[in-house]
Amino acid sequence: MPAKSKAQQKAAGAALAAKRGDIKKSELKGASRSMEKSMSESALKELAPTKRKGKPEHVSKPA
Repeated sequence: MPAKSKAQQKAAGAALAAKRGDIKKSELKGASRSMEKSMSESALKELAPTKRKGKPEHVSKPA
C-alpha cells in the first residue's frame, strides 16, 4: 500500500524511525504519532519508501 501523498510518506517515515528507536517517540506529533501507535513496523515499511515525485502534498478526504 503506497503512500497517497508526500505528507503521508513523511509521517510514515517519522513513525518508522520512532519504532526502530532512531528518534524518541515523544518527538512525534499528529499523524506520525498515531501511525506509530496503530501500525506495525512492516506496514510502515511499505509506506515510508514510496517515491514522492508526482504525489500531491496533501490528499483531501472524500466528501
